[in-house]
Amino acid sequence: MSLTPGSIAARDVDSVLHPYTNPAHIAEQGPMIMDHAEGIHMWDDQGNKFIEGLAGLWCTSLGYGNEELAQTAYDQMKKLSYSHMFIGKSHEPGILLAEKLKEMVPMEASKVFFGCSGSDANDTQVKLMWYYNNAIGRPEKKKIISRVKAYHGISLAATSLTGLPPVHAYFDVPVNDRFLHTDTPHHYRFAEPGETEEEFSTRLAANLEKMILEEDPDTVAAFIAEPVMGAGGVLVPPAGYFEKIQAVLSKYDIMFIVDEVITGLGRTGNPFGSQTYNINPDTMSLAKALTSAYQPLSAVVIPQRMYEAIVDASAEVGNFAHGYTFSGHPVAAAVGLKVLEIYERDNLFDKVAALSPHFQQGLQTFADHPLVGEARGVGMIGACELVADKKTKATFDPAGKVGAHCLSRCHANGLVVRAIGDVMAFCPPLIVSDDEVGEIFDRFGKALDETLDWARREGLVNV
Repeated sequence: MSLTPGSIAARDVDSVLHPYTNPAHIAEQGPMIMDHAEGIHMWDDQGNKFIEGLAGLWCTSLGYGNEELAQTAYDQMKKLSYSHMFIGKSHEPGILLAEKLKEMVPMEASKVFFGCSGSDANDTQVKLMWYYNNAIGRPEKKKIISRVKAYHGISLAATSLTGLPPVHAYFDVPVNDRFLHTDTPHHYRFAEPGETEEEFSTRLAANLEKMILEEDPDTVAAFIAEPVMGAGGVLVPPAGYFEKIQAVLSKYDIMFIVDEVITGLGRTGNPFGSQTYNINPDTMSLAKALTSAYQPLSAVVIPQRMYEAIVDASAEVGNFAHGYTFSGHPVAAAVGLKVLEIYERDNLFDKVAALSPHFQQGLQTFADHPLVGEARGVGMIGACELVADKKTKATFDPAGKVGAHCLSRCHANGLVVRAIGDVMAFCPPLIVSDDEVGEIFDRFGKALDETLDWARREGLVNV
């Protein structure tokens, strides 16, 4: 495709370095320019209409063009457009939002620290773990264990936690040996022949314990996990996994950081993914659905023992010298507070729980498709993993080529999803209706059949 000189797409190529994008491809093909959106629909600058099947980047839970949120932001901008939270200053929206989050989260919550994104929330988690262990006299207890295929963000420490090779290449991360990665809990890909989900979970917990013992438990501060691994391919934990993992963590006094950036606030059919999987967080990261992506905002929730250690340390170091210019931005906080009000007022979490079975049933209709190795999900999030051979689970070579083609056919059929390599991911806005769920999967079914026809012509599948 040639770009028209002077077009907005050509000007993008001339001026923008895109996040998480192949720069060579976009220089040749140009970007997809989105023009406007309403509810669960988006339009590009050519007038093409799409169903938004991934809630932006797992985040636009209330869809687009919500008048209440726009009015809330406008009113707050007029009243107090900005005020920081440094050096003892505060403001009502930030205070009220912190209070509301403390009421909601399924953990012993003492204080809430605000940032701008899930990445900086998880950077904060790392710094807090190091600060906390210094403050209580355990300077060697600093290592943090994540998982292969985990995604915890893209800033420096968060990238080190993330377990995806493409985000490490050329960036010299992980930054040091304090960042470790244990097994991916994906039964379909990594279970041994005949191994049940419970047996697989037992093996992974044993491997985690072995890693801890080899590293020395006195050097391991925390374990971090998403209840459902999002950008790693929508990987749902096998039966018994988190119960067995938590038993190991408790045995060695290792804190559990739960990354609820994608799963928090309704996505898994419960208010929090921790509730879906019986997880007991020590600390928690939130972002994305916290403002339905109408404003950049994240939150880290910490327990009282961590806060007390921070207070005690102030006698020696003075200020808690961590924070961002936009930590607790009043406009973002006001929008977040309104989002939580809408969730509660409209009983959205209950509606999601009621709709989730239909969503998952729709997803499972593709389990027998010749291209689909596994259809998986929970609540209102899911994925279809595309394979070259269903019997052997063989992947495509090169990886990602079939997923990219499937994505293009989804776009041609008026559906926005995400191709994570050859995994097609779904995560629609939580306001989606029963009929709209059916339409999402009807459109995907057409795109999948068109992809199969192409893959057969190209000799890419063994069917």
